[in-house]
Amino acid sequence: MRNQWWALVFILAALVPAHADAVLLLEEPYGRLGNVDPTGHAAVYLTGVCAVSPTVLRRCQPGETGVVISRYHRIAGYDWLAIPLLPYLYAVDTVQEIPQAVDARLVAELRDGYRRAHLLALAPNDADGRAPQGDWTQLVGSAYDRRLYGFQIETIAEQDEAFIQRFNNRKNKGHYSLFFANCADFAGAVINFYAPHAVHRNFIADAGITTPKQVAKSLASYARHHPIVELSSFQIPQVPGSIPRSGPVDGVAEALLKSKKYVVPLAILSPAVTGSIAVVYLTEGRFNPKRNAGVFDIGRAVQPQPPRTAPSLESDFETEATRAIVSGVQN
Repeated sequence: MRNQWWALVFILAALVPAHADAVLLLEEPYGRLGNVDPTGHAAVYLTGVCAVSPTVLRRCQPGETGVVISRYHRIAGYDWLAIPLLPYLYAVDTVQEIPQAVDARLVAELRDGYRRAHLLALAPNDADGRAPQGDWTQLVGSAYDRRLYGFQIETIAEQDEAFIQRFNNRKNKGHYSLFFANCADFAGAVINFYAPHAVHRNFIADAGITTPKQVAKSLASYARHHPIVELSSFQIPQVPGSIPRSGPVDGVAEALLKSKKYVVPLAILSPAVTGSIAVVYLTEGRFNPKRNAGVFDIGRAVQPQPPRTAPSLESDFETEATRAIVSGVQN
């Protein structure tokens, strides 16, 4: 009987017209803040989840490309916001509108145009009718500021349904905290929803802080130990132009060792501590997101894809969401 219900779950998943994936986005740091804090940003791209608005989720229809969901700080008081893939990367609605090269003025115009068309509820005009100051710019045009890396795992429709219900029903009120509730904590929680226990903190290499690089590193490690999880990776280059290039993503120990303004005084004051940090990084903190990361084909991503073949029924891999579905049907 159990195998029959699993067959039903997988058959239903195979009938979904567009494929479903959860993609961790590891984003490089940029600008003055990136020089001080080189840990970057983390978000999750869900190909089977779309949005009625940035705060209300729904299932995608055929031809839709999903949303990027992340935790933000100081954007209209919300904890998380969901933005369609193309606007999130390029602040446009169609592939044809993506510019080949940009400068600061063009990026500002693209972002403000998208804001006026779609995001006025989150970022209303200032008193003079112009674009407001603030962190809302993080919602659109990410690929203008930095390079992104994607770490992709397959999902099924029932997981997306459960995710949508949970996030639409939970309180969406900002409670950002660098140490306990940052963007990487949120991204890790989303990935763990689809692949339970895949992501964890590194209390040694990152001093207990969840960093975007650690989320990617632990997901890659999880996939190596669970062959049923087929992990693939890619990179989304920063759009060419006069905007300064983003820098490499670091963990906490790695950032301390790479920065002369931190490591030199620390080495003078405490050579032993500095040596310990180096050992921690070499044993716990190394991870290269560029490895096996081909360039993401945005044109292909926004085209409807044929349904995947249903997974093998011999698999003993079950996520919390699918276990709950099966249990509910049987009961």
